[in-house]
Amino acid sequence: MSMTNAAETALLTLIFNNTDWANVGDAAGLQNSAAAGSFYISLHTADPGETGNQSTSEANYTSYARVAVARTSGGWTISGNNVSNAAEIAFPAATGGSSTVTHFGIGSAASSTGNLFYKGALSSSLAVSGGITPSFAIGELDVTLD
Repeated sequence: MSMTNAAETALLTLIFNNTDWANVGDAAGLQNSAAAGSFYISLHTADPGETGNQSTSEANYTSYARVAVARTSGGWTISGNNVSNAAEIAFPAATGGSSTVTHFGIGSAASSTGNLFYKGALSSSLAVSGGITPSFAIGELDVTLD
């Protein structure tokens, strides 16, 4: 079984833009969050897996921190069954240590374990060491439902 295109778009819009999903559930539809908040983007040195959390195989170079992206149309662009970042996502520049980043995650927490909602492989690994600033250009971080 798979979702229809309309359902995929509506679900992504609810999750990433905090917009109601009309005609689902009660008369008002599936409601958005009272406070949209943010998702936190993480970098990983290996696939965190289906049971992983935000800290599973997380990058650990000096000055690394997750990056908040608002759950709004200013944070995420939705087109059909695909969502991508609407603005550049830039991590802090490495000031020491190193990590070879191979995956990204989208989760609930600014730090500690946090729930990992989406994960994916980078198109190529990135060796992060002193002075390197990992980033995702506009539209480069994608989540696709199908």
